[in-house]
Amino acid sequence: MKTFLQRFGAVVLGILSGFDRLVFKGKLRQLYAPEGMNCYLSANHLLYVDFRQHVESVTQRVLEASLIAQAKRLRRFEYLNSSQVSKEEVARKYAEEHQVNEGLVCVLQCVEPCWSFDLDKKADGKLTVVGKPRKCSFLYHYYLHPQFGWMHVRLQTWFPFEIQVYLNGREWLARQMDRVGLGYRRSDNKFLWVEDWPVTQQLFDQQLQTTWPGLLDALQRQVHPLHPGHLGRLPVAYNWTVYQSEWATDVAFASRQDLEQFYRRWVQYAFLNFDSTDVLRFLGRSGRLYEQGTVAIQTKVEPFYEGTRLKHWVDHNSLKLYDHLNVLRPETTINEPKGFRVYRTAQDDPDGEMKWRILRRNVADLYRRAQVSQAANERYLEALAGVSETKSVKELTAPLCQRVPEPGKKPGRKVRALNPLGATDAALLTAISDPKHMVNGVRNRDLAQALYPEPTTDAQEKRRRSARVTRLIRILRGHSLLHKIPRTHRYQVPADARTRILAILAARDANPDELTSKAA
Repeated sequence: MKTFLQRFGAVVLGILSGFDRLVFKGKLRQLYAPEGMNCYLSANHLLYVDFRQHVESVTQRVLEASLIAQAKRLRRFEYLNSSQVSKEEVARKYAEEHQVNEGLVCVLQCVEPCWSFDLDKKADGKLTVVGKPRKCSFLYHYYLHPQFGWMHVRLQTWFPFEIQVYLNGREWLARQMDRVGLGYRRSDNKFLWVEDWPVTQQLFDQQLQTTWPGLLDALQRQVHPLHPGHLGRLPVAYNWTVYQSEWATDVAFASRQDLEQFYRRWVQYAFLNFDSTDVLRFLGRSGRLYEQGTVAIQTKVEPFYEGTRLKHWVDHNSLKLYDHLNVLRPETTINEPKGFRVYRTAQDDPDGEMKWRILRRNVADLYRRAQVSQAANERYLEALAGVSETKSVKELTAPLCQRVPEPGKKPGRKVRALNPLGATDAALLTAISDPKHMVNGVRNRDLAQALYPEPTTDAQEKRRRSARVTRLIRILRGHSLLHKIPRTHRYQVPADARTRILAILAARDANPDELTSKAA
């Protein structure tokens, strides 16, 4: 984000990064096993013929122990006839009508699709319990929580009694700021201005130190107090996972006008130029991406509240960019964490060897979600920083068109000038500026593959190509277009150089009509 702030720092009030939406799921994992419910029946000495009657009676007990009675006394309970009704809007209406400032807002009951259990027959004709899709009653508990602010907990009232908890990091942050007396202006879930940006970010960072299992268990006890008594002789605990996380980086500009002068260009450039590889690199993917063909990326631009949203979808995850009043927000949403890695021990060997392993849904890896999401947002902003370059092409290219001292050599030795608009050097600049090298850097072999699309098996030809690329790398380093990564054979394009290269290549590809119309 360094280049972005260098370029726009004069019109940026501050930046806040943290979780926006967090959705947790609590499951009784043992019941999801293939023989889970059969073990439950065996542990409680229940006959298969009594299964349906038993689960209905347990559901009735769960409902009787729930907060429905309390909500009815407060006149804040409602049964919704359709699952398509917006529970959020109904709950907001209750909060406004009853002037709720803290605590339970309402309880909403609704029948929705779910995954549950039913009796079936095996091949030998014996009864068994199997999981299958069906419908059941859910309870939505909306709160103005003293710590988390506006939130809700969704409880499935049939086996396996899954729980879903929705939190908003910005709601939580507002509560933190209120407690310490920090002033702010807020619209929806964006902070347009805060009294002290660094202190506010410190409060935001405290959310990452949360001991999640204890907090989520406390919420479970509020909405589902019968647990685990209703499970009889199989009192299993809830296992908490992260169903969805949204990490947003809010860049607050001094005014809406300051943001508008750049935003349209950013959206247009990103929509037209960021392909599948670019988006994957923003999300931290490294290595080969085309072994089984290209990865499908869906990009969409659409109106969003008062602004415009650009959204890239990949593997059920997304990277978005949108504006709201004076706030620019890149946001990374992770629904499927398998594409990311975390440095940890094996789950079944906590004292074992640390390795880069697949990111889990478990709440234990939530801190790593924050890291990879923040990195994705920063890469996206860095890629956009050069789009609004205000220097002329002449100012950008003039230093490159002169001979410069060769790095690390005796005084007097120089490398040749570049011809940025010529085909040879333009191909070289295009190769090093490819966003896929933003994560791990570019190597000699990467440039050789880009400059020589036709592969060769001739050893002498390979050495010739490698030697030529080595000379080109020395030239690029001399012009400060590449920096060597210490203790590696990799190189990265500095942020300021990426800006120059982007502008030069854009000017090279512009047609005369575009150039003359802008000069007029």
